[in-house]
Parts: sequence; C-alpha cells; structure tokens
Amino acid sequence: MQKITPFLWFDKNAEEAVNFYVSVFKNSKIENVTRYDEEGANAAGRPKGSVMTVPFRLDGHEFVALNGGPAFKFTEAISFVINCETQEEVDYYWEKLSEGGDKQAQQCGWLKDKYGVSWQIVPAGLGKLLSDPVPAKCQRVMKALLQMKKIDIKGLKQAYKEGL
Repeated sequence: MQKITPFLWFDKNAEEAVNFYVSVFKNSKIENVTRYDEEGANAAGRPKGSVMTVPFRLDGHEFVALNGGPAFKFTEAISFVINCETQEEVDYYWEKLSEGGDKQAQQCGWLKDKYGVSWQIVPAGLGKLLSDPVPAKCQRVMKALLQMKKIDIKGLKQAYKEGL
C-alpha cells in the first residue's frame, strides 16, 4: 500500500470515470466497488445501494474515487502529470484524455478531461531542457512551450538547439 493516495470527489459518476481512466492507462484496474448502505446513504444524501467509493490503480498507482455529491468540483489547482517518453505517448494521452473534455485546453500540456480532472501531458525530459545551465537555452524552450497547448517534443528540442 502506498503512503499517500489521491482521493477524487465526484458528484455521482465515480464508477464511470474510473472505468474511463482504467481504459486509458496500461497496468490499471478497479480494485473493488463499495456501495452506500442505509446509514451512509442517509448521511450523504445518496441513494442506498449506489456507488460510494471505487478504489483503483492507474499504471500501478493507487487512487480512490468517491461519489460524494455536488458540493465540491475539480479545479486546476490540482492536476496529474503524465511524463511521456515519446511524441506518440504525448499524442496518445492527449487524444484519450481530452476526448469529450474541455475543448479550451490550456497551454503547456494542460487539459481538463470530461469529468473535470486536470492533467499535464509532458515529455519526461522537459525539466532538463528548462534547467540547462545556459539561460538562453532555457528561455527559448520556455518561449516555445508557452505557445503550445499539446506539447511538441520536436519543437522544444529545436528551440533548445537554436543558436548553436
């Protein structure tokens, strides 16, 4: 068991969202589904027998989804970063997670999926490009990055190499 587990609050579609996420990520599965009993349903204002929590794994990482009602919504203040090794991987996650989501994708690889969860789809080497000891290289990469919604690894590498 991992020490810290993200707990995601949904209104009433936690199981649907988890099924979606499990379909997108390899090495993923639903652990089980717990349902509201009479006492829990009364306390939460949810129907008895409806889905309460769905513990699941995404690429080996533990999460729990909760149907807690409409009191809280997801914001960009919390996001999940997917570190991608290739452009194909960036494209795959971008396409899958943005499907049905907020079409106003943010810059720098951020998107919001159809359940309101924010994701950052980034190349694994981005940190290295942005922390080069030559400030001009970092500035060129940042300038290129700020113009991108879905990240183009080739474009970042070209910006890095400019002026060499």
